[in-house]
Amino acid sequence: MRKRAQPWLGTLVEISIADALGDAALNQAFQAAFAVLGQIHRLMSFHAPESEVSRINRAEVGASLTLHAHTASVISAALRVCDASAGLFDIRVASQLAQWAYLPPPKPVSAPVLPVLPYQAQACAWRLQDGNRIQKLRNDWMDLGGIAKGYAVDQAILALQQAGVQHACVNAGGDLRVIGENALEIAIRDPAAPGLLRHAIHLKNQALATSATYFSAKMHGQQRVSALVHGVTGRALIDVGSISVRADACIWADALTKVVAASGDAAHPSLSLFAADAFIIAASS
Repeated sequence: MRKRAQPWLGTLVEISIADALGDAALNQAFQAAFAVLGQIHRLMSFHAPESEVSRINRAEVGASLTLHAHTASVISAALRVCDASAGLFDIRVASQLAQWAYLPPPKPVSAPVLPVLPYQAQACAWRLQDGNRIQKLRNDWMDLGGIAKGYAVDQAILALQQAGVQHACVNAGGDLRVIGENALEIAIRDPAAPGLLRHAIHLKNQALATSATYFSAKMHGQQRVSALVHGVTGRALIDVGSISVRADACIWADALTKVVAASGDAAHPSLSLFAADAFIIAASS
């Protein structure tokens, strides 16, 4: 197993390849996978002013923008999960995360920090049009951080496969996908003691994503907050333990961890829509 890592998507992404490839083929495969990771990072970063997400956030209401196919695909998937979960997953939580200083307000600021609206209004924020165009219908900010990392993992796996790799793992800070004939053991942290490993799961040609608040929880004024936000109420999710979702594609596993965290339901009905399953390790156990 040969490994390389680069910082992308706000984390360290490690790629492991088990195929017996020559140096040239191996380097080509690593380069192709990291190239698509970098491309997706640049397109969808909330922090980068030149990203497509930043362009959308700065755009005036009514504006229509042409997007890269990657960005359009992720937004489409995000809206699908939002709909399937009745708003528990919502890319509009950017406003709340900015208020709690997890995200920087877009510059120049073109939208206020808004309270999260009821689910019935969520579909009205943006409209995907024919091709790769999006129209901004409301003065909301979007953040794709809850789903783009999973998509990037899938695209990196695709790049490896196109380079001839058959056995590999792409791990982006807990969002990972494994391909190959052999199952890979994945360790899950203990949410009560994150320095310790609590559970292990074996993955074979599957993806796994894990979300928790043990690293992001903090005090904001007199309020305890975290980087996980309930999509309907706008409240910070605290003491949710560790939520892991397994699916065929990492994009669904990534997004659905937020649905399970918000609902507290490891058998939430939306999981079956994406052929996924979940388990929760309680923070107090």
